[in-house]
Amino acid sequence: MSDTTPKPHELVERALELSRTDGCVVIADEESTANLRWAGNGLTTNGVTRGRRLTVIATVDGARGTASGVVSREAVTREDVESLVRAAEAAARDAGPAEDAQPLLSGGPASADFTEAPAETSAEVFAEFAPALGEAFARARKSGELLYGFARHELTSSYLGSSTGLRLRHDQPTGSVELNAKTADLSGSAWAGAATSDFTDVDVAALHSTLSTRLGWGRRRIDLPAGRYETLLPPSAVADLMVCLSWSAGGRDAAEGRSVFSRAGGGTRIGDRLSSLPLTLRSDPAEPGLRAAPFVLAHSSGDSASVFDNGQPLTATDWIRDGELAHLSTTRHSAGLTGLPLRPSVDNLVLETADQAGAPTLEEMVARTERGLLLTCLWYIREVDPATLLLTGLTRDGVYLVENGEVVGSVNNFRFNESPVDLLGRITEAGRTERCLPREWSDWFTRAAMPPVRVADFNMSSVSQAS
Repeated sequence: MSDTTPKPHELVERALELSRTDGCVVIADEESTANLRWAGNGLTTNGVTRGRRLTVIATVDGARGTASGVVSREAVTREDVESLVRAAEAAARDAGPAEDAQPLLSGGPASADFTEAPAETSAEVFAEFAPALGEAFARARKSGELLYGFARHELTSSYLGSSTGLRLRHDQPTGSVELNAKTADLSGSAWAGAATSDFTDVDVAALHSTLSTRLGWGRRRIDLPAGRYETLLPPSAVADLMVCLSWSAGGRDAAEGRSVFSRAGGGTRIGDRLSSLPLTLRSDPAEPGLRAAPFVLAHSSGDSASVFDNGQPLTATDWIRDGELAHLSTTRHSAGLTGLPLRPSVDNLVLETADQAGAPTLEEMVARTERGLLLTCLWYIREVDPATLLLTGLTRDGVYLVENGEVVGSVNNFRFNESPVDLLGRITEAGRTERCLPREWSDWFTRAAMPPVRVADFNMSSVSQAS
């Protein structure tokens, strides 16, 4: 950032100074991104980008309630701030009373680094990763494999200020790598991914080794019909399903009878047992390796967030505790409507069993499987029925048959129909929790840690021609 470019906190302060409405919240997001892409065992592109977004939330009190107007713009300069503030104020005056209106939060000390420059990433984040990737290219060429994929690292510094005195900042690193290995004739394919905050913990050799093993399994092809199979799901696939569950765990929807967490006859299913195993699904902004914003950063209002809650502190929350539904997500508005405690969403998710020390690895679970399927990842997941949270999707990049503790070959892909809530009740074994990358949702959600699980009667509803 040059000396003449306004610092993010200066844009926040300028917008607040210009505000003429009853309340104002300003969020400045400073983003930097570094990326690598590769195909056919060679790098294709790389680059570093910078971005800035300023969001102004104006509130106007009226006889019928408080209205809000939200306007965001990219690449804002000092000269652009006033027009942005006026646009937000005009939007608020034109809007009707906001259903989620609450008093803007105040109090609490300012973040010590609120006035400091934003954090930035660069190509240096790949200093260890890139050479390891080059070594993987060499191994792949030697063994007749082709590697494709990409790596991305983003650092976002968010500055939150309000007319009620909030001055908060959070720096969020987000990194991911997706690696596809294909046979030379492109008839076989395998995928692996990893989430990271700085790429120092990404083991490229281990990812490549896993993919090479799976390509080897694929040399024998086995056709299987649709049906229900005992199925082993790795952490990535479990994450995709649990993210769907968490996105559907809104307290208001449940209390008003619109979700899988609604109780027949009224109310919510809080207290119901969802799994016979002592599984806990939780979020914690301070979770090691999965650190997330410790306060609400809401750029718009919706089912799971409210712009009026900006700055609300976030704490560790058990959504499911020892197999029982413990909490549903709420804003201050929806908590007041439903009588549920305030539990805002947190941008990470952990599923674990009570006994992590004795939990098996996926390889150990395979070794004690008499007959079943081993999935590697899920793809193209879509909701079919919100009342049951029935999802449909496809398997991709490797489904394998396990017999007598060994993988004996790859099988055709399937379309599946499953509800993650119903699936929780059919998990017969959960392994060791590890950080993972949800494949389907990696553009929106990367901070997850999940175990591999064994599920009875996973519903492969039809054979798919997807490859």
